[in-house]
Amino acid sequence: MKKCLLFFSFFLISLNFFYSQIVYPRKVPRPRTNLASRAGAFIDVNAPGYVPSGYDITQLVKDVLISTGSNSCVTPNISNVQVSPNLLVSNANRSWGYFHKSATNFPFKDGIVLITGKASEAGNDYIDVNSAIGYAVGTGSDPDLVAATNPSKPLNDAVILEFDFVPTSTQVKFNYLFASEEYTGSFPCSYSDAFALLLRPASGGPYQNMAVLPNGAGPVSVTNIHSDTEFDGGSLQCGALNANFFDSYNTANIETNFNGRTVPLTATATVVPGQQYHFKMVLADAGDRIYDSAVFLEGGSFNIGVELLDPSGTTLPEEINVCDNTPQIITASVSDPNMTYQWFYNGTPITGATSNTVTAAQPGTYTIEVSFPGNPCPGKASIEIHGGTTPVAQDATMLLCTTPDITTFDLNNAMPLISTTTGAVFRFYQTLADAQAQNNNYIQNISNYNGNNNQILYVVVSNGGFCSKMVQLKLLKEVTPTAHIAASKLKICPGESVNLTATGGATYLWSNFSGTGNTQTVTLHTTTTFTVYAIGEKGCKSLQPATVTVEVVPEIISSLATVEMCIGDRVTLDAGTGPNYSYLWSTGETTQTINVSDWGIYSVMIDNGYCTKTFTAEVRGAATPFITALDYASNSLTIIAENPPINNVQGILEYSIDNGITWQESNVFTGLQNNTTYSIQVRVKGTHCVGAIEFFTLQISNVITPNQDGINDVLNLTKLVDYKNFTGSVFDRYGAEIYKFSKQTPIWDGTLGGKRLSTGNYWYKFNFEYPKSKVQMNWTGWIMLKNIK
Repeated sequence: MKKCLLFFSFFLISLNFFYSQIVYPRKVPRPRTNLASRAGAFIDVNAPGYVPSGYDITQLVKDVLISTGSNSCVTPNISNVQVSPNLLVSNANRSWGYFHKSATNFPFKDGIVLITGKASEAGNDYIDVNSAIGYAVGTGSDPDLVAATNPSKPLNDAVILEFDFVPTSTQVKFNYLFASEEYTGSFPCSYSDAFALLLRPASGGPYQNMAVLPNGAGPVSVTNIHSDTEFDGGSLQCGALNANFFDSYNTANIETNFNGRTVPLTATATVVPGQQYHFKMVLADAGDRIYDSAVFLEGGSFNIGVELLDPSGTTLPEEINVCDNTPQIITASVSDPNMTYQWFYNGTPITGATSNTVTAAQPGTYTIEVSFPGNPCPGKASIEIHGGTTPVAQDATMLLCTTPDITTFDLNNAMPLISTTTGAVFRFYQTLADAQAQNNNYIQNISNYNGNNNQILYVVVSNGGFCSKMVQLKLLKEVTPTAHIAASKLKICPGESVNLTATGGATYLWSNFSGTGNTQTVTLHTTTTFTVYAIGEKGCKSLQPATVTVEVVPEIISSLATVEMCIGDRVTLDAGTGPNYSYLWSTGETTQTINVSDWGIYSVMIDNGYCTKTFTAEVRGAATPFITALDYASNSLTIIAENPPINNVQGILEYSIDNGITWQESNVFTGLQNNTTYSIQVRVKGTHCVGAIEFFTLQISNVITPNQDGINDVLNLTKLVDYKNFTGSVFDRYGAEIYKFSKQTPIWDGTLGGKRLSTGNYWYKFNFEYPKSKVQMNWTGWIMLKNIK
């Protein structure tokens, strides 16, 4: 009887299993081709090379999943961490663990994975998914998951991660993605494992499912997120649904052993800071235990603390780059009138910064502490602002003047036109989109760029770091012009004008003129070489200037000059010599010189073969010069003479002291003898106009010592007694006459009335007349009388 009952029970169980397969039929998926050939391109799961692979579930939640940042108060706010099935870390069949992207393109660097099978089979090595990923320990359903998802099929192999936490912000969020073996064949149209991210206050109340798509698009599941094709490329009968949240089938990049996955998603929920919440993540196989699903939670993304936001509400990273001290408005994610706020700059409190917003005006680390009643541990968040300076940059135009050898642009030459900032880094882009993206599609060979005329390049000028400015560089091309120049005459006389004409350009750069036109007129007195560059319409300058030399023949010069002569003189007029000179005088003579004896104006026309020039000279009557003063001392005579001008022209004087035998132009004669008469003459050089005078080189000692020794005993004027009108006197210092000279008494012996005078200074004067010239000479001086007893 027991055997029959046992058999019947087995039959019922088998029958139930049979009917269950009828109610929940599965189609066998088509094999994935060439998958095994890519084995090795997988993420690492619970791999021994990573320290977190040895963490228990509490360590994984606190040290891998939770975003702590600089807030040391977050980790203590995590408690009651549990996982089910609760297998030991050493158990290879556990359904949870640590994953790392390794060398793959998996979107998360690392984090926690939960799977309805063995976690180790989610990656590491290839497993043929036609065979189920092994499940760890068979479990049943979960009532909270059933309540949240209302599955149409019984749930199996439920895996659960849950913990309590106290947020310090008004929002909790984290990043995750959902992967499943259900992404195969036609399953996305009707089969999906159950998945929910549940949150509620720890004190009780209904759960909120965070595993939903934005804008009411429904739950995160295979049947709600898929493309319009099957795994093997065939069309999916039910079409696409929320395909923008579907990443791909796992064929191009293997990475995991699941058939497909969603894009990274963000779960968010509004919470009350300081209140304890219970979080529960649960997923389970629906209808079978063969096709497993997994949830990957991004490490560091479970944020229950304060976040810093930009003005648009976007979460700021831990570090940002700011150029030119541009003020940055930073707002804490927590805004509650019951909370207190304090901002810090580089660890120092900012005076007055006690709201949830601060304006950062300079680089450094900005930190906010948010405190709420009843929680001794404030929420903290920090951001480090790295500063930089944007180089000065401006739009520019670069002109390429092409030649047969130069046809491409050297963009290095455009850099000084764009920016004068030392050390600036330049990237030249052909498209605006590439420049805005600042990608690597910039021009590589800037020294030899084959640009086009009027082409616009987009130049990103940076400081070598993150500060940059985009400007435009306009490229212009023009053929380098060739300059030419012509002169109306190549040989001219001094003072004659010549016309110059340049060709080959739109404008011209003359080295001799300021104008830019093609013609110039110039009057020349010396031979001159003219140069001109041709300038093209765009500004290109000829490589070489055109040159022309206009020769100015030597100016005709003449030594012909106005002369003076006295009546009876005969003078020679000399026209001077020069290259190829020929002469025609007003007298009709054709020689270089002519002799004339009459006063008047004479002219000569000189011809050098190119030019002619007329010179005139006047032959004038010369006035007789005369001597006005003579200065004799120390056997040297200086003659002062008057040279009366005629018509404001004076001739050159010459002098003689030997009655006209020898002449000199200097009026100073040396080596004369004392107390000697000289016949002095002065005349205009080259004439017979002579002025004459006689001069006696009187030399008187200024000391007499009448002691009868024969030396300087007397003042002796004996040599003057033969001159007409000779007179003279000696005076004492009071002006009293004490002696009178005459032809009879020309000698004074220092006595008055035969008596010796006392030693002292005495004055004398005398005069006489030269017999020929009738010039009256007046002489004064002083003499010292020394009577030695």
